[in-house]
Amino acid sequence: MKVPNRREKGFTLVELLIVVAILGVLAAVVVLNVGRFMGRGKTEGAATELASIQSAVFAMMVDNNLDELPANDIAAVGNISYPAGTKEMTKFPSSTYRLYGMLVDGKMVNYVASTNTTGNYTVDVLGTVTQNTTGY
Repeated sequence: MKVPNRREKGFTLVELLIVVAILGVLAAVVVLNVGRFMGRGKTEGAATELASIQSAVFAMMVDNNLDELPANDIAAVGNISYPAGTKEMTKFPSSTYRLYGMLVDGKMVNYVASTNTTGNYTVDVLGTVTQNTTGY
């Protein structure tokens, strides 16, 4: 084993700078990829929630033999009728029919898993759900 001289202690400044530069490049790559994955996760989550709400509205309409939602429950906006946007599924899609806590043939049915959603939703009389994605 070689015994180091007194002058051969530690690392040189150049070696330390190279290690710091390599760590900086690795950190930059990791941060950029994590940010991209987080943004994509929110987008996919919003699309999944919209599909789930739309399926729940169609299931509720089929269970209740509805071709259209009651027009008196839906406020008109231009040529298309929508209720006020909501995240609360105990009030959506209308005051007569709802996706959470709906009474069908004497049984309580929840068409969605929770009372509240992340996005804000509206629905027209035909049951088409629209999502306001500004909450994401």
